[in-house]
Amino acid sequence: MKSFIGGIHPRYDKITRKDMIKVAPLPKRVILPLQQHTGAICEPLVNSEDIVKVGQKIAESKEFVSACIHASISGKVLGIAKAKHPVLGECKAIVIESEVNRIKDSKYPSGIKIEWDESVKRRENVDKLTKDELKGIIKEAGVVGLGGAAFPTHVKLSPPPEKKIDTVILNGAECEPYLTCDHRIMLEQTERIIKGMQIIIKILEAENYYIGIEDNKENAIALFEEKLLGMGLQDKIKVIRLETIYPQGEEKNLIYSIIKREVPNNGGLPRDTGVVVQNVQTAKAIYDAVYEGKPLIERVVTITGAVKEPKNLLVKIGTLVKDLIEYCGGYEGSIGKIISGGPMTGIAQYSDDIPIIKGSSGVLVQKEEVIKEEERDCIRCARCVDKCPMNLMPTIIFQYAQKDEFDKCEEYFASDCYECGCCSYVCPSKIPLVHWIKYAKEELMKRKKK
Repeated sequence: MKSFIGGIHPRYDKITRKDMIKVAPLPKRVILPLQQHTGAICEPLVNSEDIVKVGQKIAESKEFVSACIHASISGKVLGIAKAKHPVLGECKAIVIESEVNRIKDSKYPSGIKIEWDESVKRRENVDKLTKDELKGIIKEAGVVGLGGAAFPTHVKLSPPPEKKIDTVILNGAECEPYLTCDHRIMLEQTERIIKGMQIIIKILEAENYYIGIEDNKENAIALFEEKLLGMGLQDKIKVIRLETIYPQGEEKNLIYSIIKREVPNNGGLPRDTGVVVQNVQTAKAIYDAVYEGKPLIERVVTITGAVKEPKNLLVKIGTLVKDLIEYCGGYEGSIGKIISGGPMTGIAQYSDDIPIIKGSSGVLVQKEEVIKEEERDCIRCARCVDKCPMNLMPTIIFQYAQKDEFDKCEEYFASDCYECGCCSYVCPSKIPLVHWIKYAKEELMKRKKK
């Protein structure tokens, strides 16, 4: 079984794994932050009181590392002002009030309906498009990595000439507990994901192609193998059965698990090892952009935990979390935390009045009794060291971070931590190790910007 060194086996609680994707109600209002991606913030292309159509580009940046933003609904721009953001806390955003009803669309087997401009023509003769034309389409569609990091996809598909890419990996691990949105889209949109991967293949012209899926998703593994055989691609694209272990889906671990290459420390990237990794939902978004002329205006998210009816939902970007919670029957019991994302890498929110953004994979509602844990002194058991997938020493970094000795944190490679949370999970003293490491990383980043 393919795997990496370290990692943990948390309770996965994937209670929505059998629930087909359903459409979320068309929101009456969306909030679209001008930064939903890694890179430069966008500038608005519209003004208050403007009428916009779904799919219309409403914000962009002239910088290469950025991703433009499109209206996810048709309606009136109510304003452009600071609003709540699930990652940044606050960010300038475009607010749109809906004025349009839905039209039917049959491309989802579960009967999902989408709002879309009927005048948009689906592309034919995609095979005749050049690599640059394909990257241009993906850039104009505002596609970013949908696994969480939200790195602009056109940038990832444009490695520097000196970085020869020989391997492409499609990430279907979805190792984060509770979340099942990737699993469901793999089951319901298999062929479109494969066609999206074929576009990536044409752009990068690599030699090796893999789809990595954890072995707790046997039905997805079987379906991809069947579809690849039916499309005559079984010899070109290999489905890799991965051990179910967290954080298998982190791209550095995924690369090591499948081809045993190590991404360099001190800021190394997958391209430094000749690899590009893309999420399965990203491949589907690439298909939508190229074949259907559709920008990234919606994505699948999992709403789960202490809600009455947990669901996998196709959601318009900018929809408020509170509206999705209401659609899922409301809260169940006494609520402790609302987390944007999963329990390991997600970010706790102080309000449910926040929007779903491009990088939002789900919303987890935790009951109050789940989070009451008393922190104690470190007993130097080294469990955090044993389980760290990056072979770091979390307890040492934590101790230096507490004392604001950031030079020492840097000596112990704090910046190489990708914040998976394994250290905090296994700590018997319940020390929030990953939070202290994040603090150290932020301080080190501030120093570099000076």
